[in-house]
Amino acid sequence: MKSSNDFGLPSHLAKLLGIRVAGITFIVAALLSMTATLTAQEHGETSGDAARVMALETLWKQSEVDKDVRALSQLVPETFVYVDIGGSLRTKAEFLESVKSGPEHPTEIRNESLVAHAYANTVVVTGVYREKGTIGGKHYSRRGRFTDTWIQTNGAWLCVASQSTLTEN
Repeated sequence: MKSSNDFGLPSHLAKLLGIRVAGITFIVAALLSMTATLTAQEHGETSGDAARVMALETLWKQSEVDKDVRALSQLVPETFVYVDIGGSLRTKAEFLESVKSGPEHPTEIRNESLVAHAYANTVVVTGVYREKGTIGGKHYSRRGRFTDTWIQTNGAWLCVASQSTLTEN
């Protein structure tokens, strides 16, 4: 009777094990490569979305200075929610009315320290703003922090929620 060594079973098992290790190594390498590619594509898309939204943030501030409620109206949906520096909750109509005929007359609003985080069809922007202008003929200067939440719907970016907190007058 022949032993298993005579049929080369150990060398056959070694070859199978070598093939299996090589196959697993190839699959792992392929998966890592695909993951890196998908991550790079996702990062590129979200970076582009974040850049577009950051440009809209600048447009928003200039529209407030110009009291251009028509432009602002294009940036926010009917369901827009705004929490102002005094903690009041405002609808889109109330927000636009405050910009149009409120007592404040900003001459400059600048964004600083903007950070945008993109998630699928959403971008959340946090930042600092500096505002100068007049109220009742008296000059004011203020600094605050804000958080804006933008969503992409029907190919357009809209700010659905905004909150501002005054940090210094």
